[in-house]
Amino acid sequence: MSNNPEPSLWQHTIMPTLSLFTSMGTLVCCALPALLVTLGMGAALAGFVGAVPWITAIADYKIYVFAGAGIMLTLSTIMQWRGRYAPCPADPVKAKACTRLKKISWGILVFSIIIYLIGFFFAFLAADIFFD
Repeated sequence: MSNNPEPSLWQHTIMPTLSLFTSMGTLVCCALPALLVTLGMGAALAGFVGAVPWITAIADYKIYVFAGAGIMLTLSTIMQWRGRYAPCPADPVKAKACTRLKKISWGILVFSIIIYLIGFFFAFLAADIFFD
């Protein structure tokens, strides 16, 4: 990272957004099928796989998908944490936009972590808890 105290676009928008997409990937690839099976909706899962057949190929690599999403979430959290006290511009309009952007970034990050944890639960823990 650079020694520039200004919050960067990368810190406040790109990393949280990438972490959101990787978290959504874990939810779609692994958690949604596990949830549907757990709830006894096998026919809905069959229809889902019929409409989106590549989902089973991604589910074969769920460990890598979750590892990648976990790395992205960790990096995003570190970048957000490091920039939490970064100053906003002195211009009132830019300062308001900067403050709003910081809040939105934290919201996206927290939402991403929640989605990741839900996906992790259904992909790795739910079957052992409910069917063991």
